[in-house]
Amino acid sequence: MSFRMIVLGSAAGGGFPQWNCRCPVCALAWDGDPRVKARTQSSIAVETGDGRWTLFNASPDLRSQILATRAIQPTGLRETPIAAVALTNGDVDHVDGLITLRERSPLTVYATSQISKVLDANPIFGVLAKDVVSREVVELNNPFRIHDTEIEFFGVPGKVPLYLETKDLKIGDTSGDTIGVAMEKAGKRLVYIPGCAVVDDDVRARASGADLLLFDGTVFEDDEMEKAGVGVKTGRRMGHVPMSGPGGSLEAFQGVNVGRKVYIHINNTNPVLISGSAERRAVEAKGWDVSEDGLEIAIGEPSANRGSTAA
Repeated sequence: MSFRMIVLGSAAGGGFPQWNCRCPVCALAWDGDPRVKARTQSSIAVETGDGRWTLFNASPDLRSQILATRAIQPTGLRETPIAAVALTNGDVDHVDGLITLRERSPLTVYATSQISKVLDANPIFGVLAKDVVSREVVELNNPFRIHDTEIEFFGVPGKVPLYLETKDLKIGDTSGDTIGVAMEKAGKRLVYIPGCAVVDDDVRARASGADLLLFDGTVFEDDEMEKAGVGVKTGRRMGHVPMSGPGGSLEAFQGVNVGRKVYIHINNTNPVLISGSAERRAVEAKGWDVSEDGLEIAIGEPSANRGSTAA
């Protein structure tokens, strides 16, 4: 039995190209350069048992992602394989898509208490009728099951969503505003961490032994947005560790035993989006793949080469 995962969206907030941006990387997309591919905002779908799928984060682009993904399209008059949504933070690019799921199909939303309170504080999420959409508040480090898949939420260094930031903002908090998810099924293990400010010993330990790691690939360089002329915040200030440089994820995961490593949640300014770029070659040389929308990986199926969708 294989453990199926589909990348619904591989870009960070705003997608790629971003609607109002002509940074050097976005300009290639607007101009039709074949070296870059358009990407929607970050989310994955995992087959958690008996043909039922759990979405990990609900992107603002969810409807178009469903249209592009046969596995999660309706199977009957009002029947859908989408049975659950698990949230890794309260960022707009991870919760806005819940509103798309408002047409009274039964499902369960799993979230930490902090993320659940974000939903409760905004009345717009009341469109998810409580008699059909249930909410499960999940404690960190307390495994639970979705169908035949064991799930565990764990804190990773992060921060509150941008719209909740105050002058007392703490970056690196691990109490539950930003989480990673470990999933086990059929003896295989998938770890999903789309947002992480620091790769510390705990994060490395969580990734160690995973058959597949999907990790925060927001920026290649910490000051990338400033260099591109589109912002002043560093990656770390936004709660995202860069790929390169001291303490970057390329360095931090060196020596950690992972079957396959894939970057996800990639910002529109990140040159790894350009096939053949020096930055893409650098991450590939370190054993990483760069995800794109529609990438399907079946963990447990034999893999003939690194280009295969098996892990």
